[in-house]
Order: sequence, then C-alpha cells, then structure tokens
Amino acid sequence: MTIRVLYVDDEQGLLDIGKIFLEEDKKFEVITVPDAFTALKLIRTNGKFDAIISDYHMPGMNGIQFLVEVRKHHPDTPFIIFTGRSREDIAILALNNGATFYFQKGGDPGSQFAELSNRIAQSVSHCQTREELVTAYEELKASNEELRIALIRLKAYNGHTV
Repeated sequence: MTIRVLYVDDEQGLLDIGKIFLEEDKKFEVITVPDAFTALKLIRTNGKFDAIISDYHMPGMNGIQFLVEVRKHHPDTPFIIFTGRSREDIAILALNNGATFYFQKGGDPGSQFAELSNRIAQSVSHCQTREELVTAYEELKASNEELRIALIRLKAYNGHTV
C-alpha cells in the first residue's frame, strides 16, 4: 500500500529534497505545495491524504492555522508540524490543536527524513488500526442488536413474556 502524503512548505528546495528522500523506498507518494491555502484547495479537490506534513512559519497562514482548518474536516489524519523553529510554545500549541507530531528540521537530511518517514508510517498505521477497531466495534454492536432481537422473537414464539 502506498501512503499518500501532502507536504506543505514555502521552501521549494526542502520540498524537493523531502520528496526525493520520502519516495526513495516506494512506500510514499508525496505531493508538495508551497503554502497552506493551496494545500487546503488540494485537500478539498483531491480528497483524503494519509498524512500531512507542514512547516510552521509560512506566509499567509502558519502551520498551526493550517492544522486547525484541516482538523475541521479531517480530525484523524496524521498531521506533522515539521519546522526549523525550536520553540516550546509552538510545539505545545501544535499538539494542543491536534498535531500528531512536532518534528524539528535540521541536521543530516538523510537521518532527518528517515526519522520523518518512520513517524509518518507509524502515524498512518496507528490511524488505520484505530479505524479498523471502530469498524469492528460497530459490526459487533450491530450483531449484538440482531441477537437481542432474535432472542426477543424466540421468547415470544415460545410463549414467554418479554
């Protein structure tokens, strides 16, 4: 299964490097856009992405504002704030607004994107498992209701009061 990732950053060079590193093992399909407004339009027109990576500091709309907008319609999509800013208040704000991870840019691009790749895969796997559990729970609830109705009918058929 290919993981569709939307990567939003106003630094084109970083988008290009990130796309190359993340798509290297064929696990990811990375779509890059330079700003949050374009990303929101893309989400509306192209549907669901398996994960979103966003820079914090971008012109027009920062990563937290973008996160808040995404969460209105996609509350469970893994969202990673990937930024050069190492401010604790931004990390807390990101996590309090529903970011899955806050990840700081910098260092060796190979190891940095390898770690980011692992975080994306982990987040998507966790999200898929949660969705599977919710589906299984709903199916179990429906089966339980069918059994309850069958038991009521059986008791009525046998002349028992319900």
